[in-house]
Amino acid sequence: MSDPIRTRLDDGVLEVVIDRPKANAIDLVTSRALGLIFREFRDDAALRVAIVTGAGEKFFCAGWDLKAAASGDAVDGDYGVGGFGGLQELRDLNKPVICAVNGICCGGGLEIALSADLIIAAEHASFALPEIRSGTVADAASIKLPKRIPYHIAMDMLLTGRWLDVHEAHRWGFVNEILSADRLMERAWELARLLASGPTLVYAAIKEIVREAEGSTFQTAMNKITKRQFATVDRLYSSEDQLEGARAFAEKRSPIWKGK
Repeated sequence: MSDPIRTRLDDGVLEVVIDRPKANAIDLVTSRALGLIFREFRDDAALRVAIVTGAGEKFFCAGWDLKAAASGDAVDGDYGVGGFGGLQELRDLNKPVICAVNGICCGGGLEIALSADLIIAAEHASFALPEIRSGTVADAASIKLPKRIPYHIAMDMLLTGRWLDVHEAHRWGFVNEILSADRLMERAWELARLLASGPTLVYAAIKEIVREAEGSTFQTAMNKITKRQFATVDRLYSSEDQLEGARAFAEKRSPIWKGK
């Protein structure tokens, strides 16, 4: 049996491809493999940006593998590091993740996409949370989606399982860009290389602040920033890159980021 996950490394960018024909659905083994990959991405200082996509042109990811579930995979089984799909519960992931949706993105596949920082999609992509029809709950999406798009649209998706085409998904704001199928991965790599050339310490601070502020009041989060109580902010404010950014601005030149 072929490896369900393919990876590619290029100059600090990690591409992760879910490759489980026909629907790129995820069973427990695949979820655990993804978790190990994304944990390594998080912990390897040489890796700066990740792209996650699916193999083929029809499916990004159909989510939980119901055939595997029927064969004994427990829905509340051991998904491995980072929870389902390796991303949505991975702690302290302070690097940018781009999701390139190349087709059907539903159920747990949509939950994986929602765990990314940027979502770009092909013109034929479509989105849904069909768990309601199989008698289960889209748990992570129930938490995340009402915070990302208008409440009533999120509840429509959760309660009815209806499908959104890519244009509606873009209109509600959880897709950043719509591309032709043949341009999707080219654009994903353009974005990844742009981010990979940027200030990694600032990205880390942004991601920690955004993540931690989600459950805080504005003033509580601001106090933690000004008191340097976020580890990433404390590191940034003491870094060479912080000084380099100011010097480059004053000298009217491009900064040279060192990540330290």
